[in-house]
Amino acid sequence: MNELIIFDTTLRDGEQSPGASMTQEEKLRIAKQLEKLGVNVIEAGFAAASPGDFSSIKAISKIIEKSTVCSLARALESDIKKAGQAIQPAKHKRIHTFIATSKIHMENKLRMTPDQVLKRGVEAVKWSLDYTDDVEFSAEDAVRSDVNFLIEIFDAVIKAGAKTINVPDTVGYSIPKSWGNLMNELISKVPNSQSVIWSTHCHNDLGMAVANSLSAVQNGARQVECTINGLGERAGNASLEEIVMSVKTRKDIFNLETKINTEQIVATSRLVSNITGYPVQPNKAIVGANAFAHESGIHQDGVLKHRETYEIMRAQDVGWGANKISLGKLSGRNAFKNRLVELGIELDSEEVLNSTFDRFKALADKKSEIYDEDIHALVTEEFVSVAVDRFKLVSLKSITDTQKKTLCRN
Repeated sequence: MNELIIFDTTLRDGEQSPGASMTQEEKLRIAKQLEKLGVNVIEAGFAAASPGDFSSIKAISKIIEKSTVCSLARALESDIKKAGQAIQPAKHKRIHTFIATSKIHMENKLRMTPDQVLKRGVEAVKWSLDYTDDVEFSAEDAVRSDVNFLIEIFDAVIKAGAKTINVPDTVGYSIPKSWGNLMNELISKVPNSQSVIWSTHCHNDLGMAVANSLSAVQNGARQVECTINGLGERAGNASLEEIVMSVKTRKDIFNLETKINTEQIVATSRLVSNITGYPVQPNKAIVGANAFAHESGIHQDGVLKHRETYEIMRAQDVGWGANKISLGKLSGRNAFKNRLVELGIELDSEEVLNSTFDRFKALADKKSEIYDEDIHALVTEEFVSVAVDRFKLVSLKSITDTQKKTLCRN
């Protein structure tokens, strides 16, 4: 398969970020934008979590035409019933059911034996099939689960009818090499593994969610679960924009395509940031304000001469207007001259240009960034300095008065 399925869980896992709760109207806006972005699957929420979640999933199911609408559900018949009812209006619908498979979770959270967990996982898939033939099964905390047990339960749920098998690093514990090895081992050892889509869902607790996800892709995963801006509980999830642009930029490694309209990435990022109140850090890859900015004079000169000297992607391809040349004390003469041209400023000679550039450098030592207004002022000062002084300030006297009145008491 040459397509990488993008499963967006911004509305479910992303909403679990503290303070990132969204209203139904806000979720509808994001869902519409996610469809415009071109995501394959929108995990719209967790239907059994609350009446609000149920209502939002159902409302999203009514308006989404192209993307698959998905609801998360624990391996409980009541959860799955809620999920099935919520996604019922959707043209393309999926139930994503899960149960924990690690020893620590089974013993301390579920209070269930491995045999009981396996039986419940199979039952959950069969219950889900009453509502849709598109069923995804996840082994929660797979990263700390016994590999042989994962093979056993995945074999069982595939036989029960699951079409997507998700392997999650629920706690962000893995590193790329071991995560890729696990994916490879599961695909090679699970019977009928080629009959399903293998998926990965990575958290960013050690800062490796994207790297782990891409390692899984290199080892056979064909669905990545991710969020806009890497939003998510704790340290967040794998970032959709980084996954997509890595695959697009490094076709020599991945040889995969996505259906993402990358020119909608920045617009989607800003929408999610504005609605959730979670700002995007300036140096965030792809969508950060500085992602295509160049401060170093050497870099600026290179980009102006040939963009690919310092840029591996076009800013326009992800929705930015263009790369941003940020003028500061490290900027070179070529970058300064180019900005003058952009502003429509013509200088009489190289001598005037050099003198103005010297003024620019002096100002840049005093402030972190030079704005267009500063450049206009510098040029004005340069022309004034070579002109005959018509006015001269001799003295200045300033008087201030608050006009405060003192009340006298008898």
